[in-house]
Amino acid sequence: MQGVNSSNQTGRERVVVFDTTLRDGEQAAGVCFSKAAKVEIATLLDGMGVDVIEAGFPGSSAGEHEAVRAVAECVRRARVCGLSRAIPAEVDRSWLALRGARSPRIHVFLSSSEIHLAHQLHRGADEVVEMARAAVERARGYTDDVEWSCMDATRSDPELIARLVRVAIGAGATTINLPDTVGCARPDQVAAMFRELQARVPEVGGVTLSFHGQDDLGMATANSLAAISAGARQVEVAVNGLGERAGNTAFEEVVMALRVHGEALGVETGVDTRGIWAVSQAVARRSGFAVPPNKAIVGGNAFRHASGIHQDGVLKCRETYEAVDPAEIGHPVGTQIVLGKLSGRAGFASRVRALGIAPSEAALERAFARFQELADGRSEIADEELAALCREPDTGARAARA
Repeated sequence: MQGVNSSNQTGRERVVVFDTTLRDGEQAAGVCFSKAAKVEIATLLDGMGVDVIEAGFPGSSAGEHEAVRAVAECVRRARVCGLSRAIPAEVDRSWLALRGARSPRIHVFLSSSEIHLAHQLHRGADEVVEMARAAVERARGYTDDVEWSCMDATRSDPELIARLVRVAIGAGATTINLPDTVGCARPDQVAAMFRELQARVPEVGGVTLSFHGQDDLGMATANSLAAISAGARQVEVAVNGLGERAGNTAFEEVVMALRVHGEALGVETGVDTRGIWAVSQAVARRSGFAVPPNKAIVGGNAFRHASGIHQDGVLKCRETYEAVDPAEIGHPVGTQIVLGKLSGRAGFASRVRALGIAPSEAALERAFARFQELADGRSEIADEELAALCREPDTGARAARA
């Protein structure tokens, strides 16, 4: 993995892709990944060139500890990360689970917002700063790759964040993560938070700044791009946006947004995007959470076109109505024309030809008229029905419907 603010022959800086599907993704209510599921998903992510795989929360249970250990031992390229509260015993347990990894990372976090300090931790700012120092120092005693997170950073006092970050860097943290833990921030607020931290704490120039977003207001991807525009060079994401409450920042959305807009932002990732479809399907299967049809990038309808105007456009030039080439995500089918009541003649004719049917122009016009009669009030006409329409006489529409 390249270093802080590094670039390659393209001149773009590298954005580290930190996948937390196996940790924060599993925090989605109703999800429980088995050890085998974690190993399968981690293997797919590793094969795609994902930089960091957060395998879980080793201190939470014996089973979770074993699952993280299994991931640590199977992953060969990515850094494998375990999450720990700023508690010495949990830091130790994280290391025990991670020590078999080729590149282990310990991720330590502690709340920093006033509401969390007052109502959850019942601790003052000075005590929290000392806890941060001690936890990062302990983690650094095990590995030179330590990440520090100020939980609920977007609702925290910027001065306390600055204090915590200074202490964490001084104790050896190499990545500083500022999360939008409850998914309440706007993109401009996220960008301002990162710019203010860099102004207050010049030492962050020697570490990687990271952003972790939740999608409670549907702005996690936009917030991640805003963080990158303001200097963050790691994004924390989960496949299919799986995660607590409304979910995490979606892996596939951020990776493909950076592929589309990377030149303008001056950044790139090292992810082989052709594995996106396969890992999305694996996570959906293993989590039991189906991907919504209208989900960006990996939804079933992401590359299906039902409107006649859109069908005509994509048949002439795919880019007229698709920002992403489905082949870039390893989509098994690609652009699809869906025939229904909104379809036009161009889409109808294209689908007929794709079925190996070659009617004359006159016959095609007659079949299209029958199709429109049949399709009125229907969401989709199947290929078998379409073929029947092209075979039957002009009076056969009622028979096709029957």
